[in-house]
Amino acid sequence: MLHRVVVTGIGALTPVGHNAPTFWQNVVNGESGAATITKFDPTLFRTQFACEIKGFDASQYLNRADLKRTDPFTQYALVASDEAIRDSGFDLNQIDPFEVGVIWGTGQGGMDVFEEQVTEYAQGNGQPRFSPFFIPRLIPNMASGMISIRNGYMGINYTTISACATSNTAIMDAFNYIRLGKAKIIITGGSEAPITPASFGGFSALKAMSTHNQNPASASRPFDVDRDGFVMGEGAGALVLEEYNHAVKRGARIYGEITGAAMTADAYHMTATHPEGIGAAKAMQLALEESALTIADVDYLNTHATSTQVGDLSEIKAVTSLTGGEKTKLQISATKSITGHLMGAAGAAEAIICLLSMRDSVIPPTINTTKLDPAIPDNLTIVTKEARPASVDVAMSNTFGFGGHNSIVVFQKV
Repeated sequence: MLHRVVVTGIGALTPVGHNAPTFWQNVVNGESGAATITKFDPTLFRTQFACEIKGFDASQYLNRADLKRTDPFTQYALVASDEAIRDSGFDLNQIDPFEVGVIWGTGQGGMDVFEEQVTEYAQGNGQPRFSPFFIPRLIPNMASGMISIRNGYMGINYTTISACATSNTAIMDAFNYIRLGKAKIIITGGSEAPITPASFGGFSALKAMSTHNQNPASASRPFDVDRDGFVMGEGAGALVLEEYNHAVKRGARIYGEITGAAMTADAYHMTATHPEGIGAAKAMQLALEESALTIADVDYLNTHATSTQVGDLSEIKAVTSLTGGEKTKLQISATKSITGHLMGAAGAAEAIICLLSMRDSVIPPTINTTKLDPAIPDNLTIVTKEARPASVDVAMSNTFGFGGHNSIVVFQKV
């Protein structure tokens, strides 16, 4: 027997809010998180701005010992997961700790500490002076490990990595473990701290990022005819997934149910999506079939759309292949226009957007998009400029990643 899986807690640390309520309000209001980079001098790069987390002081959330032994990507994970766990309100004393797990995602892991330590070594006298915390801070699985250690969760614990599809992959794995009866509760999501000289410089060298340096807030413009690349972001999103009957028995608030999830591979290119969106379309189809739905049943689609020329249109082609060119009630938005691209954390942040869209009956906007690409067919409704009131019973979240990874999650109201 397969168990139903619901979301009972959410937490967020993003460029537009240090907690889930603030994050959601600024997404609905269309408040851009993009600005000139402050973490380092970006003037040597083609792109000089990003969506940084502003005014964040990790010492307000974590003790000195945890600060010393963690990279920012783990710190972000701890802050967001703490909020989601509080929000869920489950009592570990009333559940076997081996039935509570953590499946977390990150695309890069401890890039900040890697650069710091290797740079210090290179600039030194050649003597190995690495910190004993270098490896623990660096390795990508440390966020899931630290969430477990911090809270005493002794069940399933590991990290997924599938580039920018990462946290949707983590959510899908958590969903599957719970519905197979291998856990009652799993904390899942993703975190990323990629705004470092090497990471940022690498993406800049790929010419994948927007160069609207004079007006960063308007740079991310998915589906616009003048889009010129993505805007890098950082942060974390966390969800508490729980077996439905367990959640009902303890009187938990339920944000929504996960009814389907799927992954495919493009098998096409290291960094580019398949131009016809074949893999993305198949992943959406499989996730919907698992939910016993079709695209005609979906009210809201939060697209991966990062504001790149090829990527945005390949996703549109994937959606169009499912609609068959027919007009449906489906409404689409690309909230990376607001948050920037949180990379390994993107799916988790956008899952929260889907859930709160269902709760509040509102579809957040795609900002900065003033002239839709004429290649976008008329049968698709893109929500631009302002949020739109709408009844949302089914929401779907798309994420894609370098390496050809496609990961889709479907949410429904309970």
